[in-house]
Amino acid sequence: MGLFRAKGVVYKPVENVNLGPDSDESYIKANVKAPRMAGFLAKIFAWFLESRIFGAFLLYILKRNNLIHKLVTNAELEDSPVYVPLHPFEELNEKEVKHVNSDLSPSEQVQQAVGCLPLPSEKIVNGLKPSSRRWTVMDYSKAYSSGEITPYKVAERLVAAIHESSSPPLDMAFFINYDAEDILRQAKESTLRYQRGEPRSVLDGVPVAIKDEIDCSPYPTTGGTKWLHKFRPCKSDAFCILRLRSCGVVIIGKTNMHELGAGTSGINPHYGATRNPYDPSRISGGSSSGSAAVVAAGLCPVALGVDGGGSVRMPAALCGVVGFKPTFGRVPHSGVLPLNWTVGMVGVLAGTIEDALIVYAAINGPVPSHETSVIPPTKMYFPMLQSTNSVSDITLARYGEWFNDCSDDIRTCCSLALHKLSEKHGWKTVDVTIPDIEAMRLAHYLTIGSECTAALSSYLEKLDIAESGWDVRVALSVYGAFSGEDYIKAQKLRNRQIQFHRNIFTKADVIVTPTVGVTAYPILNDALHTGELDYINGAALVRYQIAGNFLGLPAVTVPVGYDKKGLPIGLQFIGRPWSEPTLIHIAHAMQTLCISEYRKPQAFYDLLKKD
Repeated sequence: MGLFRAKGVVYKPVENVNLGPDSDESYIKANVKAPRMAGFLAKIFAWFLESRIFGAFLLYILKRNNLIHKLVTNAELEDSPVYVPLHPFEELNEKEVKHVNSDLSPSEQVQQAVGCLPLPSEKIVNGLKPSSRRWTVMDYSKAYSSGEITPYKVAERLVAAIHESSSPPLDMAFFINYDAEDILRQAKESTLRYQRGEPRSVLDGVPVAIKDEIDCSPYPTTGGTKWLHKFRPCKSDAFCILRLRSCGVVIIGKTNMHELGAGTSGINPHYGATRNPYDPSRISGGSSSGSAAVVAAGLCPVALGVDGGGSVRMPAALCGVVGFKPTFGRVPHSGVLPLNWTVGMVGVLAGTIEDALIVYAAINGPVPSHETSVIPPTKMYFPMLQSTNSVSDITLARYGEWFNDCSDDIRTCCSLALHKLSEKHGWKTVDVTIPDIEAMRLAHYLTIGSECTAALSSYLEKLDIAESGWDVRVALSVYGAFSGEDYIKAQKLRNRQIQFHRNIFTKADVIVTPTVGVTAYPILNDALHTGELDYINGAALVRYQIAGNFLGLPAVTVPVGYDKKGLPIGLQFIGRPWSEPTLIHIAHAMQTLCISEYRKPQAFYDLLKKD
């Protein structure tokens, strides 16, 4: 196919690239050339891609037309490849932080985090419309400790709510699997601990949901498929689950997700389209769709997800909750499906940034020695959110053309939120240029696709492909078309972007962006049984996500408002490696300015209500 060979970009050496606002580096918008397909069209397209006659040619054309050849495969760049985004730990001398000893148990770390929380403010609580306030971890803990309600009573309400939300007419499809008896058993044990005056931590009895990409007994780990658990049985709890259990949480089930994490909508043809609590006719986002939606709907204050390409932050923004992804290597990945081992990271979805901090404290611990992300032990710091001294001298970096590449409502809302934040705290915003963002998106797509097929290769050989959704069959065909040369070029681009971001972080503490380029879009009936291929909306949803995964950087999204249809909008902060305390400080400052305007979703459950 040399006749069709696209000429590759010749990238300048990193040291010759101007990252300032006056840079001549042009911003390339996502060049997605693929129509939306679902139903019969998706089936036809999958058949053609899987065809020995037409498949190779179609895949070549797809890669060429979507600039993969130009920006990645045939590109010329002198950077060496970086295969794993491990960052050496460095002392950042962050302000208003507390050092936490590495030998503490999970419950002791949680207690340290609780000591960093701000004191309850009647002003803030009363400023919220009562109907719009989600219950927090501390609300549950205080209600249990006071005897106002028991974990068992909450669990009974929860089981009824899950059943109602899973059945017609709602059919929210929050869960792939839940076990009422197991939920009630855990809650009974927690209730007895409170009766003895011996709760394990403030998380004792608190309902927590788990994305079905994380091993958690007694449930199989399906990865959103109908087949993966048959080849890879769940034998024990993931590392993060063991730590949560030691804190006494009540695990309420495995949440729905986009099949194999291979999409952004959260529409799963096997387990249903996870519906957005703010408008059940719209998507919740993927791939941690169920985890975002259950938090938004009030079924639990926190849930775990896995973020390989914005899969925690994207649905969090669409569902109006907090999504927090730590630095690569910070949270052990042991017991998580190895679908994308150099870009994926366990993350937290929560109603508030304080709750995200509490669960982050619980799951954070020494990395098992067998993991690929083995790094020297890193020091742990928590942000002192109760400090009366606001963190000062924060500098936020903003790339204007990129920031503005979103819907009008998102651009207006996020710009206003950023202005409020700067005005309130006197923080400075500097304009920067981040080159080759579209090339980074494509390089990440190539990386996550290659790693997914490599991880599943032994299973795919035995698989009846008819057991997979049609959208995932297309994704697997595309992933399988990437070559070793493609992968290495992508890792060279990873190194290049790490250097760019490192340079930007010498001038700023965080990079600020909208979290997604569009708000939640409608679920169309033709996608319910096949999934859908909507690469234009998909590219808009992942537009601001990639650096967090491809470069291993910590990132957090905070709800900051709503569009004209009442759909949530999130603002994202991306930090330098190991800067979680500063990120949480900034997210808390942003949340404090917006929380009084938070609205209750259409689908909402109040588990702590008084009878």
